[in-house]
Amino acid sequence: MHQTEKSDRVRRIIVALTVAGAVFGSGLLGGTPMPEAAGGAFAADATVLAPAGIAFAIWSVIYLALVAYALWQLVPSQAAKPLHRAVGYGVAASALLNAVWLMCVQAWRIAESFVIIVILLGVLLVTFVRVCRRPRRGTIAEIVLVDGTIGLYLGWVTVAAAANLAAWLAAVGMDAWVQAPGVPGVLTLIVAGLIALFTAWRGGRWAPAVATAWGLVWIAVGRWSEDPAAPGVAATAVVLAVVVLGVTAWRFRARTTRTAEKAGIHGDGLRGARRGTVDQ
Repeated sequence: MHQTEKSDRVRRIIVALTVAGAVFGSGLLGGTPMPEAAGGAFAADATVLAPAGIAFAIWSVIYLALVAYALWQLVPSQAAKPLHRAVGYGVAASALLNAVWLMCVQAWRIAESFVIIVILLGVLLVTFVRVCRRPRRGTIAEIVLVDGTIGLYLGWVTVAAAANLAAWLAAVGMDAWVQAPGVPGVLTLIVAGLIALFTAWRGGRWAPAVATAWGLVWIAVGRWSEDPAAPGVAATAVVLAVVVLGVTAWRFRARTTRTAEKAGIHGDGLRGARRGTVDQ
């Protein structure tokens, strides 16, 4: 067996095992729901950045997408694909970090959970940039299982990191995170929004934008419909969701137009070469 074949096999096994571990520990197959973990530190009424409870349903989609990717990359025909070599260990690292984050939350280690989710966000950003570097648009499977999975994961974690920070600071007695008007919450949302805008500008892909908007909208719903009420936080979340989706639409259109123009140029060149051959 060549060294590259062995490396590919090791990578694929590591991805499958880490994803399996993350899903097993997630509570998707049973266990304490996230809003009830750590004494309710992540509940819908815990802080001014806590999303309404239904927002956490996106975790089920993310875990199922990770499982689908893990199984797909095990298919022999996918073993040596450059895309998997570029993102495989990033997916594995994100799954491992997610499992560690879940253990911290279940053990009421909220400060540690924030550190872990920041590292997770960094890993996902690097992995997403690698996805965006590939020269071609990709097959439908690649778009759904790679772009879609990593994008959803990144978009949600961008918002979840902000909520995690609020949960940690509220737990240590910083009342600004659990009371109106929630000015620190607004500033934190803006930072999360800037990260989401970088993602939108860099990739022009819908998955991270939709996941980010999903989290922001449910933060807005929570702050308008439940205590602690924070209209400023709610309004900021809605504005950021609209801006992220708008920038993504703009970049997506630009990227699609550029791809079409390149295809047209290559097509014209090919037709010209064929005409030249015929003329000869």
